[in-house]
Amino acid sequence: FFSPLPRDSQVRIMETTVANAEKYFGLFCTLMAAYTRKTAKLRDKSDLLVKQILDYANTENPELRSTMKRFAEELAKVQDYRQAEVERLEMKVVEPLKRYGVQLKQMRTEIKRFNSVRNNEIKQLEKLERLRQKSPSDRHTLSQAESNVHKASVDASRTTQQLEETIDEFQKQKLTDIQKIFLDFVTVEMVFHAKALEVYSSAFQILTDYDLERDMEDFRAKLHSASGNYDARPVSSTNPSSSLPWSSSSQSIHSTPQRQEESEYDAEEHRLQDFSDPEEAPTR
Repeated sequence: FFSPLPRDSQVRIMETTVANAEKYFGLFCTLMAAYTRKTAKLRDKSDLLVKQILDYANTENPELRSTMKRFAEELAKVQDYRQAEVERLEMKVVEPLKRYGVQLKQMRTEIKRFNSVRNNEIKQLEKLERLRQKSPSDRHTLSQAESNVHKASVDASRTTQQLEETIDEFQKQKLTDIQKIFLDFVTVEMVFHAKALEVYSSAFQILTDYDLERDMEDFRAKLHSASGNYDARPVSSTNPSSSLPWSSSSQSIHSTPQRQEESEYDAEEHRLQDFSDPEEAPTR
């Protein structure tokens, strides 16, 4: 009769494959979810920074007021790109990892079913061996026991083949998915940082172009104005803060007012490559 021992080696490999996937996919899911939450918190703090810069700009002289307002607008664009980064990390990285929890439970169920069939085969073999030692002349009982062993072995062989096919498909899908998940993670990060670098470069130039001397002249004129009615040129009605609904700090990923959803891309080679131009950055 067929020995169940080779199946023990097979099932150990299968169990190890599933156990490693449970361990590491669970860790990846936990860490990527925390990474995304931290990114969302950074977005919220940056929103507050933009608001404070705008408030501060309203207290300053004309040149710096204009410079700081423009600088704040650039920082706001970065946060719109960061919001898109958060949404894509959730959709492309965290959610696929979460789904593996259900898939791994199904694999555990399949292995458990296989173990039950295998244990029955071992039980029937042990029973037959005891009968051979105890009642070697009882042909009827031995024949029935041999029939039970054959039936259990056939059942175990069929179940083994099914499980092999299932675990083979699982392994292939797992390897494909882990590659895609981390490719998407890197792509999301590259696109965000590329777009952010463009905006930060613009913000750098805005600050570099600031004309300090003009503000000092304005300040000195105000300071020495004999009438005391010097017009400090208060901020006009075009204050960009009126069109930017800044949020308060929050610990939630979706704490800021909902940004406008960005459409998905049909072509694989173009996925995550278009955060839109800064002028068309998602409205928060």
